[in-house]
Amino acid sequence: MVKIRTPSPSRARLSSAARRAALLSRFNNAYSQARLDAQCLLRRCIDEAETVQRIIYIATVEAFHIAKMAFRHFKTRVKKSLTPSYAGTNDCEDAVLDYILCHLDLYDSQSSVNDVIRAMNINPKISLPQEVDFCILSNFIQEICCIAFAMQTLEPPLDIAFGADGEVFNDSMYRRSYDSDFTAPLVFYHVWPALMENDTVIMKGEAVTKRGAFVRINCLLISFCPIKHITNICPSVNS
Repeated sequence: MVKIRTPSPSRARLSSAARRAALLSRFNNAYSQARLDAQCLLRRCIDEAETVQRIIYIATVEAFHIAKMAFRHFKTRVKKSLTPSYAGTNDCEDAVLDYILCHLDLYDSQSSVNDVIRAMNINPKISLPQEVDFCILSNFIQEICCIAFAMQTLEPPLDIAFGADGEVFNDSMYRRSYDSDFTAPLVFYHVWPALMENDTVIMKGEAVTKRGAFVRINCLLISFCPIKHITNICPSVNS
């Protein structure tokens, strides 16, 4: 059930432009700092930088996907709760958005973190040593989920671009990593997704390009390591 409560003046809605700017800064900080912190955690148990970067990229993509679904469900619940108060008016959509903006703290980000980790546990492209699980990335995943959820309140909402291993490198959408082959035409793997507003690139992502990437990608898909199926739910990252 959605708890209806009176918006506090201290939680008044920022202008769309200000909220957008704040979220862009937060997304950029996630790339420049939170991503590197997550890499340090993974490097304690994984030697290969490529594997670490793949895991973090997939965690970011899954976090956006799960957070967008959570936003749609949250918005539906709020709308059902507010509709009786706005029967016969055209103000319901604005009221729903106002409510969500004033109550972003009601978003159950921990539930989304758990959903992301479940998705990562069944992803055939990534795995961790048996004694380690993806819960070590909970703080990073929660931050990305919260960013993605809040980005859905913008008009238009912001989203990340779809990226596939072996695709033709697009220099208007991605930067090449420092260890890339700068003459290679194909993406070997993605490090960070591009941020999009409709069809416009707002922030470039990062990708690794290598000669012979398509052949190597096929080999990786055929010989990936067996993954763990972790069923436990991670404790709250704030506990």
